[in-house]
Amino acid sequence: MLEVHSVSKYFGGLGALKEVDLRVNEGEFVGLIGPNGSGKTTLFNVLTGVLKPTSGKITFMGHDIIGLIPDKICHLGIARTFQIPRPFKTMSVVENVMLGVMFGGRYSTRSGEDARQEALRCLDNIGMKVTEATMPGELGVAGLRRLELGRALATRPKLLLLDEVISGLNAEEISEATSVLKRIKDEMGITIIWVEHIMGPLMNLVERVIVLDYGEVIAEGTTSEVSRDERVIEAYLGAE
Repeated sequence: MLEVHSVSKYFGGLGALKEVDLRVNEGEFVGLIGPNGSGKTTLFNVLTGVLKPTSGKITFMGHDIIGLIPDKICHLGIARTFQIPRPFKTMSVVENVMLGVMFGGRYSTRSGEDARQEALRCLDNIGMKVTEATMPGELGVAGLRRLELGRALATRPKLLLLDEVISGLNAEEISEATSVLKRIKDEMGITIIWVEHIMGPLMNLVERVIVLDYGEVIAEGTTSEVSRDERVIEAYLGAE
């Protein structure tokens, strides 16, 4: 589904990504981990057209997506969440999700009422109980992160990029959120790449892990393989 070949991104002399190679197959649930500043969010920004890589090639479903702007990439079937939720604050929660329905992948010609009903179904699917008058400002951290997820899912993506969707949540909220992610993968059949610093839930859900450090892929494999890798241990804990 996704092939990243020798992708680099430099900001002046700083290499945020350096010759990154990775592949994601349709239907996979992949974890993308690494210390702060390792390049995870930069990679998401490159995949979604927010940033253009300095060099390299990216193909999604056979399409070369280098140079495409974010809305075109979204229309191909890639959606994302952000570390810091970015709702349209003057619009209701339902209206925020309606935007994803109307301007995402395959619903640009739908009527406003059709979009509203689809948005309500989407919110219900992720267990978000709100009224049509609920505003983003009324939501707590967990609600805002759930709204980010709902807006992304409303575009009907084939590939979903999740950027720290359980950060700042308590244990109960994390359990609820991970149940939703499992349902998205198992019942909706959406391929997922999940960036997260809270390792326990991620390691329990994903099928494969890719590890970045200083912009380079230093390890890849199953959760047990990666957790025993000396380079990964050194990246997180340091060497003696």
